[in-house]
Amino acid sequence: MTQFPKKNLFYIPDGMIYLDGNSLGPIPKAVPEAIQNMLTGEWGEMLIRGWNNAGWMAQPSNLGNQIAPIIGAEPDSVAVGDTLSIKVFQALAAALNLNPNRFKILSDNGNFPTDLYMAEGLIRTIGKDHQLVTVDPEEVINQIDADTAVVMLTQVDYRTGRLHDTQAITNAAHAAGAVMIWDLAHTAGAMPIDLAGAELAVGCTYKYLNAGPGAPAFIYVRPDLANKIQPALSGWLGHDAPFAFEQNYRPGKTIERMRVGTPPVIQMASLQVALDIWKNVNLTELRAKSIQLSERFIAGIEANCPDLTLASPRDPNARGSQVSFAFEDGYAAMQAIIDRNVIGDFRAPNIMRFGFTPLYLDETDIDAAVEIIAEVMTSKSYNIAKYQTRKAVT
Repeated sequence: MTQFPKKNLFYIPDGMIYLDGNSLGPIPKAVPEAIQNMLTGEWGEMLIRGWNNAGWMAQPSNLGNQIAPIIGAEPDSVAVGDTLSIKVFQALAAALNLNPNRFKILSDNGNFPTDLYMAEGLIRTIGKDHQLVTVDPEEVINQIDADTAVVMLTQVDYRTGRLHDTQAITNAAHAAGAVMIWDLAHTAGAMPIDLAGAELAVGCTYKYLNAGPGAPAFIYVRPDLANKIQPALSGWLGHDAPFAFEQNYRPGKTIERMRVGTPPVIQMASLQVALDIWKNVNLTELRAKSIQLSERFIAGIEANCPDLTLASPRDPNARGSQVSFAFEDGYAAMQAIIDRNVIGDFRAPNIMRFGFTPLYLDETDIDAAVEIIAEVMTSKSYNIAKYQTRKAVT
């Protein structure tokens, strides 16, 4: 049985209640030493020999195999590297190649914008008759039809926390002959994941997995397709024999072909430490604890903050590990709350968002956060100029 929380493994400033791990996780305490060892003991002492002697070249696959059980994936089906936007582009291009005679890409208006932007950019690049269709999340399953080439969804809505049913939607996509892509950015490390036979999935490691800002993304390819997928970004390290320096691209075997650029070795040192923590975490127990904390938070806010309206699904099994409240002056209110050392974030136009991460939160934190939020809302202390001015990052 997993013991929660594990506060001793993370650095969080004294007096801070951190409810934003759904956006950026806190630093594991072992990360600075690991990075220093990499900088001095590997880069410093080994220099270029580190690619062999320190195993830098194998990191994308090794770390992918550590992420695989967290996302319900098979061994040797996940590669780590690059950014999530690049992995979305890769996944969508590969999916369209699997379904060359169809042109409809179906997504929803709760998808994170970068996924939609990458789809738009890919459509412009390939110059065919592809069309991106976005519908309300509840309508996705009814809009999958014989014209649909790819269904591309983020499992958890970044604003409301609404949770898609991966099994039902993937089954519907396959029944219609469409390819399924899941973006797991807001679920990897938050709950058990059922990929449900999806062809492709992508995700990031800086949110619930706590690998730090700029940490690499990952991509999953279903094993039976790994040698069939055609990578649109045919990077040197995705070649079958990169050090043969052949003039023409020959895709690597299995998931290796989805590698593109040089592994971000320093960031991967941080990711390794972060993933070590997950070796002793039961995801089902984590999910149960997250629901318990979020339900406690909702009850407290609704009892004490009548101006805030729940924007997340009421049913905890229908949302991820975040809870959102709508409020007309949500940005200013969140800035005032942050000033009181309760850290959440804001999503336009009016969403105050809070994440529930049992690795470093407990009931005492939740109760203290509710008390502070209630004080801010009751006093209307957010109604001053310094909280009204939007910062570059909200």
